[in-house]
Amino acid sequence: MPTSPLRRVGAGFGAATAIAFAVVTATPLVVTAAPAPAHTVAARDAATWLAGEYTDGVLPGPFSPQDWGLSIDGVIALAATGAAGPTRQAATAQIAAHVRSYNSYDDWGIEGFTDGGATAKLLYVASSAGADPTDFGGWDLRAETVALLSGAGTGHQHGRITSRTTEATGPDPSNTFDQSFAVLGLARSGGTPQETVDFLIRQQCAAGGFRLYPDADGVPSPSCDDQGNATLDVDSTAMAVQALLAADVAGADEAAQRGADWLVAQQRVDGSFGGSGPTSGANSNSTGLAGQALAAAGRDDEAARAAEALAALQLTTANGGAAAADAGAIAYASDALAEAVRDGIAESFRDQWRRATAQALLGLAQIPLGRIGLDLPPSGEPTPTATASPTPTASPTATATPSPTGSPTPTATASPTGSPTPSGTPTAPTATATTPTGSVTSPAGGGAGRLPTTGVAIGGYVLTALLLLGGGAVLLVLGRRRTT
Repeated sequence: MPTSPLRRVGAGFGAATAIAFAVVTATPLVVTAAPAPAHTVAARDAATWLAGEYTDGVLPGPFSPQDWGLSIDGVIALAATGAAGPTRQAATAQIAAHVRSYNSYDDWGIEGFTDGGATAKLLYVASSAGADPTDFGGWDLRAETVALLSGAGTGHQHGRITSRTTEATGPDPSNTFDQSFAVLGLARSGGTPQETVDFLIRQQCAAGGFRLYPDADGVPSPSCDDQGNATLDVDSTAMAVQALLAADVAGADEAAQRGADWLVAQQRVDGSFGGSGPTSGANSNSTGLAGQALAAAGRDDEAARAAEALAALQLTTANGGAAAADAGAIAYASDALAEAVRDGIAESFRDQWRRATAQALLGLAQIPLGRIGLDLPPSGEPTPTATASPTPTASPTATATPSPTGSPTPTATASPTGSPTPSGTPTAPTATATTPTGSVTSPAGGGAGRLPTTGVAIGGYVLTALLLLGGGAVLLVLGRRRTT
């Protein structure tokens, strides 16, 4: 018996609906819970205060009128909240015009040095700020970063982001913060080589936390567990968790969740976190990074508790006292808050407030580093698109020279505000070291050219479209039958 047009349409519509349902159930939802409205407002207040600290697109440092690392941290913070678009664009343009001021010693007249971690951080900020990372102030930051990865002939150092050093510049300072920015920047600009992620995972100890320094006793250490006495660090772990969640390669998600488990175990009763060494006390830098990582890993309750601890360190017009004019700023710790309320923020301490606020507000906004610039900020204001690329301060090279095969003990340490390198403009070198040569690596298959995952769950849109199409087809058939 012939099938009626309506039955054929209905059968096709049913099959389409079943397929759409399968798509919906199979598509992973990359969604983080929205922060509490009060925390969203607090994050924007912090960003507004931080934007007011910029002068001509630059944040000052304690000893110079330009601190490029801090200026980059500020751009990341502003992009996470969607606040101060003009300031963000001006700062991005200034950073693009001073790439070599941040990732080299050229400004001190010492040529030949390129800081791997700073280069990777530049790659990340260009990607997250809506600029072109392959032409940022005339520099192809993706190519520069790839060229600084240790090659296959370097054994357990394969995939490590390294610095291009000379006899005059001292040992390679790269650490786990740098590796995390390399993974994040490469993921955001086309894909991360598997070996780069594998090296980051080797910095994770069995307990789940990550060490800050991949070296031990002056030589590269194969892994965190091989070191034996490795110090696990909250800040490094928070960065690594977010980098691994953005990587989309084998083993990354599992390592990220183990890192998140370790972070949960380090959280204090009041929701705060401390770092390691000089930053081991509860502080807003560590709490901001850890809270952001917990939100990225889906640990919503713990992320909310971290946000509460951060909000308690924020100046407002109601609690600011002598510092009420600086409402929105976030203190590094409770003693700094009490001092500011009593006496105002002294000029000599203003740098600490800028650094603390830039990282702390990330734990209030709760947009992961892997999603900044891709997801709409809680404020609803989108991140501006690419800005004009000013002329670089040095002549860029299309490719870099081979990176070192080994990496001596890093010289950088965690800053007093809980932000390991590269948070500021590189300091002039004082030590000397001979750097061996080696090969560099290109992204593994599936890496270069792969578009970054946007995390948009399209299943619902597909189902809605099919429902509309199917319904329209049924109405069309019914209309024709009625006309007949």
